[in-house]
Parts: sequence; structure tokens; C-alpha cells
Amino acid sequence: MTAHTPSTEPFRDPQLPFAKRIDDLLSRLTPQEKTAFLHQFAPAVERLGVAAFRTGQEALHGVAWMGPATVFPQAVGLGATWNPELVRRVGDAVSREIRAMRAKDDRVGLNVWSPTVNLLRHPLWGRNEEGYSEDPKLTSAIATAYTHGLRGEHPTYWRTAPVLKHWLAHNNETDRSTTSSSVRPRVLHEYDLRAFRDTVEAGAVAGVMPAYNLVNGRPNHVSPYLAEHLRTWTEEELLVCSDAGAPSNLVDSEHYFDTHEEATAAALVAGVDSFTDHGTDSSQIIERLRGALERGLLTEADLDTAVRRQLSVRFRLGEFDPGHDPHDATGEFDTPAHRALAREAAEQAIVLLKNDGVLPLAPDTRIAVVGLLADECKLDWYSGTLIHRSTPLEGLYERFGAERVEFAEGVDRVRLRTSTGAFLHVPAAEGAADEVRGAEGALDPALLRGRTDLPALTTDAAGTELALADWGEGVLTLRAPDGRYLSVADDGFLRASADQPGGWFVQETFRLEPHGNGHLLKHLGTGRHVCVSADGVKVADEDPEVFELVVAERGEEAVARAAAAADVVVVVAGNDPYINGRETEDRTTLRLPGQQERLLRAARAANPATVLALVAAYPYAVDPAELPAVLWTAHGGQAAGTALARVLAGDVSPAGRLPQTWYADDADLPGLLDYDVIGARQTYLYFEGTPLFPFGHGLSYASFAYGDLAARVGEGAVRVSFSVTNTGDVTADEVAQLYARAVDASVPRPRRELLDHRRVTLAPGATAELDFEVPLTAFAFWDVAQDRWRVEPGGYELLAGASSEDVRLRTTVTLDGEPTLPRAVLANGLDPAGFDEQRGIAIVDRTKVSGDAVTPAGPETGELLYRACDFGRGISEVTVEVAGEGTVELSLDGGPALAVLSPAAPTSGPYDYVSLSASIAAAGVHDVRLKLRGPLRLAHVGFSG
Repeated sequence: MTAHTPSTEPFRDPQLPFAKRIDDLLSRLTPQEKTAFLHQFAPAVERLGVAAFRTGQEALHGVAWMGPATVFPQAVGLGATWNPELVRRVGDAVSREIRAMRAKDDRVGLNVWSPTVNLLRHPLWGRNEEGYSEDPKLTSAIATAYTHGLRGEHPTYWRTAPVLKHWLAHNNETDRSTTSSSVRPRVLHEYDLRAFRDTVEAGAVAGVMPAYNLVNGRPNHVSPYLAEHLRTWTEEELLVCSDAGAPSNLVDSEHYFDTHEEATAAALVAGVDSFTDHGTDSSQIIERLRGALERGLLTEADLDTAVRRQLSVRFRLGEFDPGHDPHDATGEFDTPAHRALAREAAEQAIVLLKNDGVLPLAPDTRIAVVGLLADECKLDWYSGTLIHRSTPLEGLYERFGAERVEFAEGVDRVRLRTSTGAFLHVPAAEGAADEVRGAEGALDPALLRGRTDLPALTTDAAGTELALADWGEGVLTLRAPDGRYLSVADDGFLRASADQPGGWFVQETFRLEPHGNGHLLKHLGTGRHVCVSADGVKVADEDPEVFELVVAERGEEAVARAAAAADVVVVVAGNDPYINGRETEDRTTLRLPGQQERLLRAARAANPATVLALVAAYPYAVDPAELPAVLWTAHGGQAAGTALARVLAGDVSPAGRLPQTWYADDADLPGLLDYDVIGARQTYLYFEGTPLFPFGHGLSYASFAYGDLAARVGEGAVRVSFSVTNTGDVTADEVAQLYARAVDASVPRPRRELLDHRRVTLAPGATAELDFEVPLTAFAFWDVAQDRWRVEPGGYELLAGASSEDVRLRTTVTLDGEPTLPRAVLANGLDPAGFDEQRGIAIVDRTKVSGDAVTPAGPETGELLYRACDFGRGISEVTVEVAGEGTVELSLDGGPALAVLSPAAPTSGPYDYVSLSASIAAAGVHDVRLKLRGPLRLAHVGFSG
């Protein structure tokens, strides 16, 4: 055999352009090798000296899943900093830790599945913690900064290769793999695509991951938007990686294709380049691809296109140039700089929502810190394992002294008595290792199993007192005195074995169900009830135990005692990231869980000087009227407690700003599956009610004055300037925000829309002169009549201030723009999805490959309105393309029906369209109204004269 001689191969020549080197390597791969490359775990090609490669290293706010790493605030907390430069530094630190960890563990990947740029449209979305903001501009600014940090600054070689998640219009976990987001063209272009587009165009994105859901009736993994939009935004090759299991969903849950060969081929042709399915086992994907090739559904050229995109990323990562890659075998891990950055990020993420003067706290304040999260440093599914840990209690101890801080967790102290009179007992676990979930790292932490090396629960006469926390909707955790949570392992036995609730399938949650004079204890992870048997306490399908709940102390009692003895009470409330809201589970309400509301009331009744510190991945609807101060922070990572204490003490003036609207009540929310932010008046852009706290809101320990607003319309941009002065007596950051509003728009436009912002640090009395250059394209909207962007002529109000509602300065500029034109329906007909208004309509797929159609969303009639349709000198006929069965009724200007069209018989399938025509007489410009009845798809409306 001839020895492998790398120097003779052009693909290893660093002097050649990447494109030529990729061509060379691609030409050397066999079809079988190319096929194998398309699975997430691409195997090595030993004959060429090409190493194995995997896509997908989670790194949303630190290196995740691979063991200990620096843990930064959750993504929504990074969004709350409104500080792109800070977030860039966080991304830089994360990418350096990835390189350092990979040098020791080659399981750590360089293709990073971060950040998440899904817009936080709906605050009940279970994955709210993963996004940055409800606003496209802020989201793209933060995401761009993070990707630049992850990429690194070298012009050729990337430190890591970021992949944006999750393409597209994905804001629900409920039935997430089968629900379709109905996204009208204006929402698509003005809202959902914008965050992706701006981030990709900024030049530090290696690819995207399609989401599980469907958009307009078509799964994202076969979306034509990947080619029509995504790949037109950059000249770089973008690697599209499927979400885990999503390729199989195309057949198994979505039933969009009949066979996996068809589904896999369609996804590859649409633009998916790497298939994440069946874990590390690539055999099924390889078999499906081979089957598709044999059936003529794919060609080798299709394989080449996808493999080329993967190789482009690998070359940029320096894989084939170890002697030239500046990042190879380098990195920084858990450095003092990274620890300081984690604290800085946690401090900057804290938002002061209300302050009647109780904050900052004086150094000699006696503090009671209470609540279920007062001594917690919570992690989420996309966190690394903590190296350092700081809870609010620990932070306050450190800052004020333990002698000045009293603690009451507020759990109920309970014992569980069985029907025989014995109590549940937690045996001592002598000599057991003190394990932390995930510390060893795992390519798929969903496969981690619970511990079985600890003794199972038993019963005895005295029992063990357990700490019961109710996280809402009756979902409980039970904790033993040693701090470990009751959990259930694969063998079904209950043990006090978990350091925290967690895992893909949480095994630490229970529900007490009334039963006779007692309760059944249901384990939610298995759906089984707890029973007591001779060999221990376990879950089973039969003979559930009936327990009596014996309460030794209610949490409110302990909280009230601590509150009464303090000068100030800090109630730390919020969510556990694994319970009642997370990936796979949406929230059901904005309200705090009942137990936490009771604790807050008990603290407030005992001591009016009660500060509420919400530590949560979500907004909450809380009544701040009787509270002198309220703060919010996302789960802040390893330095969360220290950061909160420093803000409470005034060492740092809070300057975080809300990245999404906080609504006052569940009644203010649209439906979770209603993606029409315009029609449903969603987010600060369109919401017409009174929010609890508006987008961009956040207070400071200083005060700021705004002045000298000036605006000038120039070539291609509007140049805006104003000044901000610190009129307070402490150095503080201010986040100056610039918004715009179209004064006399011809279509519904945002009440105001963020154009830009600047976070500045000002000493007392100091002034910052801020300048913004706003491109004219920022004032455009998607004109459905012209099917393109258009700046409308007229006035635009510019608003500068401290939030979307706290406007300090305003002025109006006049833009020339392009005039409004009627729809040219004689030439183009009507695209049914390009409506101006609708009621009861869903947008669906015209075919499985491309195009949109519309259909009634339910059993009732659906209505569509198309304004200003120009029929010229006159028409005599209307033609519709429809599939299914039902009727299309057309009228003009709100008048009577002029045409009613219906297939003579139902068509054979949803994509089998027929053309129907009817006589109609109209001339000039009119509004067209269509009514659809029945399970009918409307694909096109044409007019002729």
C-alpha cells in the first residue's frame, strides 16, 4: 500500500484558496464517504487522513453539557444588558473555553449551536430563557455581538463556528413538531426574518438550525426560505444543521412524507446539510440517503453541495491547517478575567423595575432574605456545570456580613405518614460519593441516568422531615435534610439522590392528589404513584399508598418571623428552569406560583419594607403597588448572588433594561399559536394596552437628562444626535434608546420601533453626546401590494428616551420615499397570502416544495381583505385556483357577493388544484373581499377582461 503523503495533496496546501482546496478534497471522497458525512457524527476518512467531525456544541451562555465551565447569565439576561460589546466579550470568553476544553477532550465540538435568535414574541413560551428580546433590532445586535465573540477576530480562521437557532417563527413548545405558524408576508419580512438576516449579514455566522415546527403548513426542515432568503444574505457557505430527531419527524409525527427516503431527500434538496438523528448512530440516515439515491430522488451533485458546506466550515476552523490555525491547542479556561466577566454580565443584566427609595441599602441594614430561590443558583438545560457558585444569600452574607442577614427559605416542613402510621424515612447514605449531575460531561445529557448507588427510602416510626416546595399548578419537589431531592431512577425506587431537579426527563417532581382522607403521591416523571413495599418505597402501577401530609411548619410562618426582625426584607422569587416552563413545556400563566405569592404576602404583612427580587427566565404579572422596590434578573450564572448583592448595596447602579414587554395580566396575551404580531397587536411594537412594565424599562440610582435632539435627512440615512447628562450623584450607566413612528401610515405600522440604542457610563454631572446614523431602509415596511420593501413618503417621528414609553425628546423628519400604488391585479392577480387584513384564515403550503395558499383556520368562514386593487378599464372574469371542497365568495368594497365559485366535486388531494371561473364586471380601484367556506385551499386569484 502507498503511504499517505499529505504534502502532495492540494487540499492540505494552506497557500491555496479554501474553495480550491475544498474542490480537491471533495473530488477524492467516494459517494459512500460523502453520504456518511451528512450525519451529525461524520466519520474519519483514514485513507485521506481526514478526522471525524461532529456538528453541535451547545454554548448558549457558556460551554454546556461537557462538564465544568464558566456559567454566564441566561441569554435573556444577556439581552437585558442592552450591551453588545459586553456580549461580544462573553462570546469571546466562551469560545476560548471551548478551545481549551477541546484540547483536553475531543468530544468538545467547534461547531457551536448558538445563539438562539427566535424573537420573544410570547412570554409564556417555555424557551423564553434562550432568546434575547421580542424586538428584531435588539435581538440581532446582541446576537451579532455574540457570534463575533464566538468566531474570533482572525480574518481567516474561526475560533468556533456559530449556528443560529431556530429557523423560523418558533415560539411554542406545545405540540412543537406538528403545529404550523401562520406567518403573513409582512410579519415574515418585518419581524421573523429580520433578526436572522441582520445577524447573518454581519459576517460571523456559519449556519442555521431549522426549528421543529411548520411555517405556513410546511416543515421548516424543507423550507424554501433557506434558499430564497437565507443563502442570499451572504457569500459564505452556510451549514444548515437539523434539529435533533427532526428529519424523522417529517414522517413519524408530521406525516408530511410517506417514506423516510422521500423526507430525507426533500430536506437535503431544500438545504439541510447535516442530519441530527438517532444520536451517534448514523446508520439509519445513511441508509435513507442511499435509498433516495437509488430511487433517483437525489443525485451525487446534491451530496456534493451539502458536503461542500460542511467542509467550508471545517476549513475555516483550521482543521486542515494545524500549523497555521492561531487557535489550535490554545484557549483560556476559568481565568480570573472570565470570573470577573461573569460577575460584570450578571450585574449589567439586573433590571430595577421600581424603587420608592428603599434601595440602595445602607451598610448597617438588617436584612431578611427569604424565598424559594434565596439560597439557589439555578442552572438550565443549556448550562455548563458550575465551578463557582453564588446565591443571593451567599452574596448578601459576603457584602453585609452574616450577622446582619437572616434567612428563611419558605418551604413547608412536612412528613408523609402512611396508612399503617409509619412515616417515609430517608436512610443515611454513608460513604456515598457527592455527585453533581452532568459534571462528567455528555454528548447527550438526556441519556444520563439517576443514581442507584444510594439507599432507597423506607418507612419508620419517626420519619424524615422533608422540605416541600410548590412550583405552581401543584408541581412539588421534596428535599431531604442533607439537601438532596427525592428522585426516581430506572429501577423505580425513591431515593434522596439529586443535587437539583434536572435532566431531559425530570425525575424530581411530584403531585399530591386528594384521595379519601389523604393523598396519593404521583411521580410526574413516570406518571406512576408512590407505593410502599417490603423492599422499599417505589413507584408502581398498582397499590398506591395513601399518605397523610403532616405539616411541622408552613413556609409563611418562617418568612414572617424573619421579616419582622429585619429592617428590610428581600423576597427572592421566580422559577426553577426545569419546572413548569422549559424546552418541551410552555408556561400556562404569568402569575407567580401560589406558594411564592403567599410568601410575598407574609413578608409584606410582617414588614412593609419588602423588596421583591424576581430571579426568573420569564416576565411575571406581579402587583407592585404595595412594594417599595422590585428587581428582575434572569438566572445570572455563577456570579448571580454576588451581583444581586452589589446592586442592592449600591456598589453598582442597576442599568439593565427589559428586553420584552411585561404584561399586567394573562388577558393581555394573544393566543400562544397566533404568530400574527400585526393583526393580534403583539409586543411593544403593536400592543395597545397598558403594560405592567414596558419594553426598554429599567431604573437607576442616578437620574438623567436628555437634550439637544437634532435630526438631518442625508443621502441614504437619517443622522440623529442628542445628549444625555447624569444629573444624579453616583456614577451610573444609562441606556439611551431611539425609536421611530410613521406619522400617517397607509397600513398598520408599529406604535414605535427601536432604531438604535447606546449604553453609556456617566459620572455625576458628565454629559455624553450620542450620534446615530439610521439607514433609510430602517423606515421601510414590506409592501404586500408590490411584494417588496418600500419607504413610504411622509413624516416620521423620532423619539429619544429611557424606554419605549419613557420618551424625553421628539422631533419629526420628512422622507421622500415612494408613493403608494394600487395592486396591479390585472397583470399579477392576487397572491392570497398577501392580504391586508384577515379573519379566521390560516396560511398553508401551496405545494410541498414552495408557495403559499390560504384556508379557513376552523369550521367557520374565513375572510380576506385586499385593499386598492386596480382593475384598470375593466374586467369581465375572475379565476381562482383551489383544492379541496368549499366555496370562494368575492365582493368589492363591502358590497354584495359578485361571484361564488365552488368545485363541482372535492379534489383528490390538498395539492390537486383546479381552476374555476365566473363572470364579474368591475373597473377602477376597489377593495377586494374574499370569503372562504369549507376545507378549501385557495392558491391564486386572477382577473381578465
